[in-house]
Amino acid sequence: MAAFSGRRALFSVCHSLRLQQRFRIIPLQPASTRLTRRNCSGSDGSNAPKLPSSTENESLLENLNHLGVDVKMARQRQPGVLRKALTNELAVAQFLLGKGASRKVIASIVSRYPRAITRSIAHLEQRWQLWRNVFNTDAEIVSILDRSPESFFRSSDNENLEKNITFLTSLGLNSKDLHRLLTTAPRTFSNSLDLNKQMVEFLEDIYEELGGNDPQEFAKSVISKNLYILIRSTKRVRANIENLKTSLKLSNPELLRLLKGNGADILDLSNEYFKKNLNSLEQKLSSLGCKKDDLKELIMNYPSILFIGPSTLNCKLDCLLKGGITIKQILEKPKVLDYSTQNITERLKELRRVGYDFKKKGINILDSSSKRFAAKIEKLSAAPEE
Repeated sequence: MAAFSGRRALFSVCHSLRLQQRFRIIPLQPASTRLTRRNCSGSDGSNAPKLPSSTENESLLENLNHLGVDVKMARQRQPGVLRKALTNELAVAQFLLGKGASRKVIASIVSRYPRAITRSIAHLEQRWQLWRNVFNTDAEIVSILDRSPESFFRSSDNENLEKNITFLTSLGLNSKDLHRLLTTAPRTFSNSLDLNKQMVEFLEDIYEELGGNDPQEFAKSVISKNLYILIRSTKRVRANIENLKTSLKLSNPELLRLLKGNGADILDLSNEYFKKNLNSLEQKLSSLGCKKDDLKELIMNYPSILFIGPSTLNCKLDCLLKGGITIKQILEKPKVLDYSTQNITERLKELRRVGYDFKKKGINILDSSSKRFAAKIEKLSAAPEE
């Protein structure tokens, strides 16, 4: 019954009997550009012949329109696909429908990444199975394709994908880690195996240079904490490590402690953004009477502060200070900076209303969930005045 419903849903995207018949074609075969006979010629379509450079394939455009594809967007994204004589759009649509994707999702995928229609079904089946070795359901994969079609369709090298999965597993990354990588930074698996090995070896070398004694565990730790690290350059990561060490005058043990902890999160920041935020933070703290050691301790305890742009950070600090909180309290509890300026402003207003004394009770209340904060305010409002 489910299969029958799927076929009906598929056929409904076409308005003619000929197009319905074309949907049933899965095997690839050489053909002309006629609607009922066009299919891709290879596993990735890279060798498919093209029409004259200025000519788009009219029967392809007709099929894409019937599938609900935004042809204008597809033309902007990858115009060369629309000039191919051999493509596989209808079989790819059928394949995705069979995996649970809706017609709307399929149209969106092809609109944003037209090259998807150059893949053969044999290639897609193999790739899908490799992804299913990481994910529990087809629905999870469809969700990722809907968000980032490039992550699945960009590479035609299934062997490389399999090698990357094997390599990352050999580092000690578990299925949960691989799941997060594929979900958050899928380009990791499109990297060549050698490129991923290069970053891992670089991280291991850094660890040994700093006096560490378990380099593979360190590399695993960094990757699991910073999912983008494998799609950054070793040059960028090294520059950020050197900037941290030089600017904060960190010893090797201190730098190791930072990198093994939450400091791994900031290693993939662009070098310019990293330096700009660090310099701005130092200037702001200096204007508030803080010393170099205060800056060092703040970043050691809360490296994520370097993600916050200068203007945003200054607004948050000024808001807290105007609300009666001291810079010393902020340095001791920097996670209050995780919240938006609007959130901080609203909470300070509520706390003033109930007469909250930050000097006596501290600022932990600002670092709490919305539910807990509301419950605390309700309790304080009901309490008799001292």
